[in-house]
Amino acid sequence: MEHLIQHFRKDEQPFIEQVIGWQREVEDRYAPKLTDFLDPRQRFIVESIVQQSDDLHVFTEGIFEEAERKRMLIAPSYYEPAEADFQIAVYSLNYPTKFVQLRHPDVLGALLSIGLDRSKFGDIRLADNTVQFAIASEISDYVRANLTSIGKVKVSAEEMDPTTPFIQNEEQWVESSHTVSSMRLDVVLATIVNISRQKSQSLINAGKVKVNWTVREAVAFELQEGDIISARGYGRLKVILTEGRTKKDKIRLQVGRLEQKV
Repeated sequence: MEHLIQHFRKDEQPFIEQVIGWQREVEDRYAPKLTDFLDPRQRFIVESIVQQSDDLHVFTEGIFEEAERKRMLIAPSYYEPAEADFQIAVYSLNYPTKFVQLRHPDVLGALLSIGLDRSKFGDIRLADNTVQFAIASEISDYVRANLTSIGKVKVSAEEMDPTTPFIQNEEQWVESSHTVSSMRLDVVLATIVNISRQKSQSLINAGKVKVNWTVREAVAFELQEGDIISARGYGRLKVILTEGRTKKDKIRLQVGRLEQKV
């Protein structure tokens, strides 16, 4: 396991230890372990660790198509899960759509403001004055009782009928190639979104840039393949692949940028 852990960042160590604990729990009890909602980086860590064991399998579910945040089930190899095993409920919001337009940050902020940890709810989808979001079933009653307003807008949350269609993801990754002098966060961000290095550093120093869903305020933070960067006002980026170096010793990068589907 030590050889595996060294490939991850030091600040990911607490989560890695938690995953190893889950793995041991499943091995000792020989019963499945359900996680909260995890982001893609966390799921990558879980899969990297658990797949070292031939006796365990990992299953994921986020209910929405192309869901970003999903619950995982770590289970003995014989286990075949059903959707109900993931204990996910999908809710929609009733609110005065004629007078108000809710945005993703509004809904996210409201769920956090009623005391929910981000790991207790999954994707939030909005389209045509409709809001849908996935939550852990165990907090259904709490959300129904406490999510009564978003800002000054009165809302009510109700569990969706299984026959109601889910909102589809309207974004896709568009790939492009770039060359950078280093894998520093400020350098890569400036190159991909075509801003000055100084502007890039200002965004990072102001806490407006996240790598793998964690705010990074060090301009020299070293990026790796697979990292997801989100910069406020500039969207979301992915380091897909490093393709070696040019004759001038620059690093060739294959990157993705999240854009609206045409």
